Amino acid sequence: MLIGIGIIILGFTIIGLDSEPHGFGFLGLTLGPIVTLAGFLFQFYAIFYRSEKK
Repeated sequence: MLIGIGIIILGFTIIGLDSEPHGFGFLGLTLGPIVTLAGFLFQFYAIFYRSEKK
């Protein structure tokens, strides 16, 4: 789960690095949200993953 939190933080950092006003550039509108969404999806996978222990 720590990896997912790191990916989410990375996504928000990418959004913040956008040089366009109000984040309307490629980093703020495309790359950052995709990375953030990937982090949240990774978190859901980590929460719902069930190992095959018998």
